[in-house]
Amino acid sequence: MNCPGPHLPRRRLLGLLGLGAVAALTGFAGGSGANAAVPTAEAGGPAAPPPPPAPIPVPPEAPLAGGPVVLREGPTTTNRIALTIDDGYCADCVAGYTDFVARTGINLTFSPNGIYGPAWAPSAPTLAPLVERGQLQIINHTYTHQGLEGAGSSTVREELERNEAWIEATFRTTARPWWRPPYGRYDESLEQHAAELGYDRLVMWNGSYADSQLITPEFLLAQASMAFKPGGIVLGHANHPTVLGLFGPLVEMLQQRGLRPVTLRALLDGHGRLREPGPGG
Repeated sequence: MNCPGPHLPRRRLLGLLGLGAVAALTGFAGGSGANAAVPTAEAGGPAAPPPPPAPIPVPPEAPLAGGPVVLREGPTTTNRIALTIDDGYCADCVAGYTDFVARTGINLTFSPNGIYGPAWAPSAPTLAPLVERGQLQIINHTYTHQGLEGAGSSTVREELERNEAWIEATFRTTARPWWRPPYGRYDESLEQHAAELGYDRLVMWNGSYADSQLITPEFLLAQASMAFKPGGIVLGHANHPTVLGLFGPLVEMLQQRGLRPVTLRALLDGHGRLREPGPGG
């Protein structure tokens, strides 16, 4: 499944990543670990199948004592920023982001939908170890990306639990207790239904690439310029190819402002309650 728009050759994409700048920004250059050895049977016998991957242990996060929270930004006194990437129905875009994080070591948070699993499947063997080392975080964005305002508890359960099962199988991790409602729309009832399933940290954003639809590179960079600020939670999408040629300029912008990309967990750990009244935008 390819994304609409012009296809960027992989060599050109990697040439635009600004690897040196990213290494300086993140403090390390990412690299893939050694491949696990495949056990074989004794001489003369058929090769034994590889063992199934072991689940990645994730430290349990206790439910919040005050009930579910809506998180819109991190501390503005920090140099940290969380870049969050939703959906993923463009296979080339998912592959481009995967190359980006694997080669540079930059920290990101993905919010994928299981309905787009075919686009994520080729990248899963690369992404799962990065989740294990803490470079990436995966949060729940529901399985089908249908709007859930006013939905009953059974529909909310189906959407979140089905996506959780896909996340566990694909990335060998859990999304709990972090989630983002489709289209950023929620109500008090949806918050409560999700919290009953263990999702009591509802993540919104305070800046965006505005790239849920196909846009020009100039427009995306202008949106990023407004979104890149201390404590920012920035929304992007792996849906359209515009961003694939902009990783280098985006990283350069972060570096010029002294901002350090981290996962949502790293940005918001201990940050407390950030509730705004009424539905989110």
